[in-house]
Amino acid sequence: MREWAAEVRVDEALARRLIRAQFPDFELRSLSLLGQGWDMTVWLVDDEWVFRFPRRERVIRGLVNETSHLPELAKFVPLAIPRPTYVGEPSPEYGWPFYGAPFLPGREVAEAALDDRQRVALARPLGSFLRALHETRLGADLPIDPVRRADMTFRVPRTRERLAELEQLGLWRAPREAHDVIEAAVELGPPEPTVLVHGDLHLRHLLVDDVGRATTVIDWIDLSYNTPGVDFVLYWSVLPPEGRRELRDAYGAISEDELLCGRILSLFLCGTLAVYGHHEGMPQLKREAISGLDRTLDPG
Repeated sequence: MREWAAEVRVDEALARRLIRAQFPDFELRSLSLLGQGWDMTVWLVDDEWVFRFPRRERVIRGLVNETSHLPELAKFVPLAIPRPTYVGEPSPEYGWPFYGAPFLPGREVAEAALDDRQRVALARPLGSFLRALHETRLGADLPIDPVRRADMTFRVPRTRERLAELEQLGLWRAPREAHDVIEAAVELGPPEPTVLVHGDLHLRHLLVDDVGRATTVIDWIDLSYNTPGVDFVLYWSVLPPEGRRELRDAYGAISEDELLCGRILSLFLCGTLAVYGHHEGMPQLKREAISGLDRTLDPG
């Protein structure tokens, strides 16, 4: 069984029954699968609402945090984020909560096939978004580093395992520079949970419009307190060197340790997405993730 296998699958019939039972005001004229990943199955309802249904029990706490805090957080950040509006309760047919939010249009970076000019143009909006997020004080009861993103005693060996898996599958062979990043990350100390973070801001979670402009940040189940470094994955995996300079201008000072944290997470998450895209038949995602690995090793 793959590590991303669903514990519960919400198909169209089940989604329709759950929404109809708890939110009878919906006409349910149409229901289409918008996407699914490791943690959620997402249905587009009446072309206006997005309903997120957990696939695994471990993400329930994160979904509850989304419903509790995203409506308030949306007031402070300059890119659109989901605003949970219809919150479904556990029921005998589906024992977990779920929610519906207004549909936010956009495409994943991998689907947009961005050129370098478009990638550079993402930098300032992304830097401004991260600055606003990291400066926000919600006063919320949120976990600290819930999936050990910044714990290098855990993250370093997981990254080594992922790179070995990539090579075994014939997808990508890590050059010396990748191992140098890993060895440097060993020296990072325990995380300092100083700011509010997205916690999983990789290339599937930033959406762009038809001309490649940043529009939306999705999938907030790892909303937490942590070192700012965990949110700098896209700095390495999506932006060319000129874009990185633009992001720093928009964001402000970033320490070398924070950049190194983001860099090893970029190796791990791009490697993970390449493996996922390979097994799930998603060639665009696989291609973008492998390019992200190469881009991460460009020190510019």
